[in-house]
Amino acid sequence: MFSKNIFKQLWHRIQEDDLPGLAAQLAYYFLLSMFPLLIFLFTLLPYLPIPHHDILEAISRYAPEEAMAMIEKNLATVLEKRSGGLLSIGIIGTIWSASNGINALVRAFNKAYNVKESRPFIVARGMAILFTFGMITVFIVALVLPVFGKAIGLFLFSQFGLSEQFLAVWAALRWIVSTVILFGIFTVLYWVAPNVRMKCKSAVPGAIFATVGWTVVSLLFSFYVNNFGNYTATYGSIGAIIILMIWLFLTGLIIIIGGEINAFYSEKAKENC
Repeated sequence: MFSKNIFKQLWHRIQEDDLPGLAAQLAYYFLLSMFPLLIFLFTLLPYLPIPHHDILEAISRYAPEEAMAMIEKNLATVLEKRSGGLLSIGIIGTIWSASNGINALVRAFNKAYNVKESRPFIVARGMAILFTFGMITVFIVALVLPVFGKAIGLFLFSQFGLSEQFLAVWAALRWIVSTVILFGIFTVLYWVAPNVRMKCKSAVPGAIFATVGWTVVSLLFSFYVNNFGNYTATYGSIGAIIILMIWLFLTGLIIIIGGEINAFYSEKAKENC
């Protein structure tokens, strides 16, 4: 898939499109979108068989400890002050805010393909909101399936006296399921979000890179922060915010590079036609 020449061309695209700058913008929008998205998820929980801690546990697999502690603390504070039902005007504003991150991604992908957003504002924004709902739905399914899957697996394996073996297998399966779901999200995002017509398979190279790259980078950064990095000594009380922003920056950078990879192969395909 890759060669030395391809890496040079991709590096040129990264510099030309100022991906670090775009990733910094995305980190800002991701930060603004994160809490509205989590608030909406937690608002749905009374209607779903998912405990609060399951959502936070899913995020904590990748997020550094200090950043995770700050997310939990601020989310608890916001939820305590929040009142009203699911269909209140406040929740509509929450969804609008949560879609800002997707909207910023769309602009970044369009830049990778060197196209302008020609879709009407309502269509483009509506797509961003639908993507937000889609990600929420996938996230819920990703949490619900393991709950029921574990219960069903334990029941079946217990009939043969293999409950302990199943738990060992299940620990590995949860990571595989999470990876597959993450790959599916990236594939659909790269396929539909840019303002270009493409086949679904054209989004696969970037989705593979983003899935593997984001997982590896998140785990490595989390390991570094938890064991070596002492941001509190440098930044004081805002150390956790700095850690969260760096993690979101790395997330944005990986996702945009995935879009650049897809755009690069799309250009090559046109040249070969």
